[in-house]
Amino acid sequence: MSLTTALTTLILCAGCMAGAHAASEPELIQAAAAGDAERIVRLLRAGANLETRGSGERTALLAAVQANQLAAARALIQAGANVNAKDGIGDSPYLLAGARGRTEILRLTLDAGADLKSTNRFGGTALTPACHYAHVETVRLLLATRVEIDQINRLGWTCLLEAVILGDGGPAHVEIVNMVVAAGAQVNLADAQGVTPLAHARARGQARVVEILLRAGAR
Repeated sequence: MSLTTALTTLILCAGCMAGAHAASEPELIQAAAAGDAERIVRLLRAGANLETRGSGERTALLAAVQANQLAAARALIQAGANVNAKDGIGDSPYLLAGARGRTEILRLTLDAGADLKSTNRFGGTALTPACHYAHVETVRLLLATRVEIDQINRLGWTCLLEAVILGDGGPAHVEIVNMVVAAGAQVNLADAQGVTPLAHARARGQARVVEILLRAGAR
């Protein structure tokens, strides 16, 4: 067997395994991942378990969030899906919507009673990764809630520190830093090593972030 043939066979086998894995998921989760809201409604009317678990202990709602399927997420939430149900790595529909910047789905989870104090596997709230990944509208929505703005994750970072340390200093991260500071974040709250947001911003050459922090009294 030639190397090309062997590689082709390996790829085909991997595809078959992936297909078999998808097919092994509960039907409700398959429908959620595909964004088939009508099928979701039919399955639920037929008695499907709304909180059934699939691979990685994810629920149908979490599958909808992962695939960014708004209609499916809405159908599941309207049926009473738990927006705080965590999978095997600590993601919930609410937390993942924040981390991925699924703002409209996030809004649905908030309306359905999202636990603002819940944290992901890194010990951060939904706000923390939203700041990291510069999801501007997601951050704006979360700042309008009572989410803890100075929550410290397991790395010793607040959402402000995350935006500076893991940000690129570009327009989106600058806007997020500006919003977080305006919302009352403690600008001098240092990380676990005692390094402040201002020091991190200076070390990274984030001139506009430095300006925002200095105006807010950063040291």
